[in-house]
Amino acid sequence: MEKIAIASDHAGSELKEDIKLFLKENGFDVLDMGSSGNKSVDYPDYGIPVAEKVSRGAFEKGILICGTGIGMSIVANKFANVRAALVNDVYSARMAKEHNDANILVIGGRIAGKGLAREMVKTWLDAKFEGGRHQRRLDKIKEIEKGMKK
Repeated sequence: MEKIAIASDHAGSELKEDIKLFLKENGFDVLDMGSSGNKSVDYPDYGIPVAEKVSRGAFEKGILICGTGIGMSIVANKFANVRAALVNDVYSARMAKEHNDANILVIGGRIAGKGLAREMVKTWLDAKFEGGRHQRRLDKIKEIEKGMKK
């Protein structure tokens, strides 16, 4: 059973619960790393643990949700080996995997409805990285990460 880590801030909590249900219905083992409810919280507190797990290889994939998805994207992409992609449509979800090998999908909880979010998640999960010229580009990003280590 494939494992996926998922987290949200307060603005994405409702959508996270729906995506979590969708993932479980489709045979995924889901680690919910918070938050719950609509009490205001700080998105980095929830994005960091998911990004750390993906960065270290403890999980191959993660999903993060905040109001617009922008904050979670910024947080997640601070971690080596993380390629977090903010998507707002099905095409972007497919390209995130096929061209960028995104290992964290980021969704705006105040942007995407449940139906669209499920479609984007399914598309991202079903898509395959194409490699080739896209791998060459990801290798250049890896070099940036290596240069940042002290």
